[in-house]
Amino acid sequence: MKDLSRLLNPKSIAFVGGNECAVAIRRTRELGFTGTIYAVHPKREELSGVPTLKSAEEIPEPVDAAFIAVKNEPTIAVVRTLARKGCGGAVIYAAGFAETGNTDLQRQLLEAASGMPLMGPNCYGFVNTLSRAALWPDETGLEPVPRGVALITQSGNIACNFTMMMRGLPVAAVYSIGNQVDVGMHDMVETLSADPRISAIGLHVEGLPDVPGFARAAAVARKRRVPIVVLKTGRSEQGAKVAMSHTSSLAGADTLYDALFERYGIARMKSVSAFAETLKFLHNGGPIADSRLVSLSCSGGEAALVADMALEKKVSFPPFDAETKPRVAATLNEYVAIDNPLDYHTFIWGQPEKLTATFTEVLKGGFDVGMVILDTPTHPKMKPDSWATTARAMATAAKATGARAAVVASLSEGMPLSLAAELSEAGVAPMMGLDDALTAFEAAAAIGRNWARSEEPPEMLPPLLKGSDERVMSEHEAKQLLKKHGLAIPEGIVCKAEDAAGAAERLGYPVTLKVSSAAIAHKTEAGGVALNLRSADEVDEAAKRMARLAPDVLVECMVTGAVAELIIGLKSDPQFGPALVVGAGGILTELLKDSVTLILPTTRSEIERALRTLKVWTLVEGFRGKSGDKAAVIRAVEAVADFAAAHRGLVEELDVNPLLVCKDGAVAVDALIRMRTP
Repeated sequence: MKDLSRLLNPKSIAFVGGNECAVAIRRTRELGFTGTIYAVHPKREELSGVPTLKSAEEIPEPVDAAFIAVKNEPTIAVVRTLARKGCGGAVIYAAGFAETGNTDLQRQLLEAASGMPLMGPNCYGFVNTLSRAALWPDETGLEPVPRGVALITQSGNIACNFTMMMRGLPVAAVYSIGNQVDVGMHDMVETLSADPRISAIGLHVEGLPDVPGFARAAAVARKRRVPIVVLKTGRSEQGAKVAMSHTSSLAGADTLYDALFERYGIARMKSVSAFAETLKFLHNGGPIADSRLVSLSCSGGEAALVADMALEKKVSFPPFDAETKPRVAATLNEYVAIDNPLDYHTFIWGQPEKLTATFTEVLKGGFDVGMVILDTPTHPKMKPDSWATTARAMATAAKATGARAAVVASLSEGMPLSLAAELSEAGVAPMMGLDDALTAFEAAAAIGRNWARSEEPPEMLPPLLKGSDERVMSEHEAKQLLKKHGLAIPEGIVCKAEDAAGAAERLGYPVTLKVSSAAIAHKTEAGGVALNLRSADEVDEAAKRMARLAPDVLVECMVTGAVAELIIGLKSDPQFGPALVVGAGGILTELLKDSVTLILPTTRSEIERALRTLKVWTLVEGFRGKSGDKAAVIRAVEAVADFAAAHRGLVEELDVNPLLVCKDGAVAVDALIRMRTP
């Protein structure tokens, strides 16, 4: 782990450059920085009131941090000087390095640093209100907070947007890290997760140049119980190019990121607003054990609306239990139906004692989150007093019960910032937007369930590439290799087409007949598969047709009684290494796209969790009186994972498709392997 303590929490800062440095000095002073500031410019007499030194050589002490805003080539000389003088780290503002193809200049920059931490290049730097430092050349709306979330992004403009948020989210620091020539996302995560003043970490990720490094940092943050929320771009990419296997169409780069985030309990968001609201909820109390919610509102319309919205989320509104229901009813009149979501009507509106009594009994009900839906007027013509009374009653009830609580405005403008600050101070999450609030609760529960797992995530291995002379195996060869690792396959014989009937007689009917050729990956589409053949004549006729495709055929015992068809695949990725794909198989694999991806190595419990997310798994667990052998499926997945471990760095693609799941057993009736020779 890099030591970023001086860079991120400096007591002395050197600003090297012109106008950008003048702005950064002003921003640092506005935050109340009390340390030493040096300004360096060869021609100007001062920068924002700080007298200038003519060069970095004149800086009289080893400064903790430097903000360098000069052109790219002169930047290298400044970095070399600062490194020699013992600087704790530098932010490189200049562009024109690897992002424009100038990798040689970026290499020179890294060499000049000689181990001194570099943030950037091509980055805005950071605003850290905890240390009251702004190595930052632009506007910022951040104010010092004693504790809050840290936001890290590769985009300078998105970082700038994060400093402008007015959502009641305490932002402790924003970091724009640019090209990550040295200080990467993983360094920031590991460093910030060690700071008790950081309540949660938000990441905007375009890509991770060091995936195993990020995995290690995420594991550290998970162990330290610091939640991470990520806004990952790239969901819309067309995905991996389809090569020979179905797996290639399922295991695009984005699914690998999903697998990475799921393993370490990182919540992935699809919108900036959900990103902010999830961080806010986590700041106000951290993750939750589960997603059993209770909703309170004085409107039946709001109760119905939130119930409908929950259908799209992994959250629930379970009914009140037998003890809670009468206690809640006793605080209201006979016209109120005691349901969840609860419409408590307007009979108690504006009456703090009665509101508090109802809310208290509801929050005693053992739910993971209690929410009151409340849009407080922010329009200048309206008085918010009675709405604030309701919000404060919820805060009082939460304090009395110790329950997790939120006040949720259906629209962002329905939460005054002053009320948001008051609620947050009381430990109640001031949420803006019903949909985003439900997303936040869902994410907090997912993190909580991940943290509650007894096993540690398996360590991620760096990608490995070895061997040469890539080739595709025949189906029979692939199956025999997988059989050695425990995968069940049908009994079969490879022979000339003219000998197929004799082979079928030896195996016993019914049989399956397939063309046997490594050059034909998708045999069904080519007319190279015949199923359920029950006589020598049927076999002979099918074999003659297939002889036009290739001279050899594979005759196998026909597997019958399948309740489901699955695919198990392997895909090699240059960043993630081997990935395991499991999903709905057969000829509709790509149409259904019901699959889940796991990074290898994996564990049995991780495999079991992944299988339960599949729609097709319902057929295996039991549907309309039929069920499959779940244990056999898990063994089959483990067999493929074992094969991948034994041939690490060699396998490019693998398909077991379909794996036929029967009442007793799971059999691989087709397999494709593309790999290099060791």
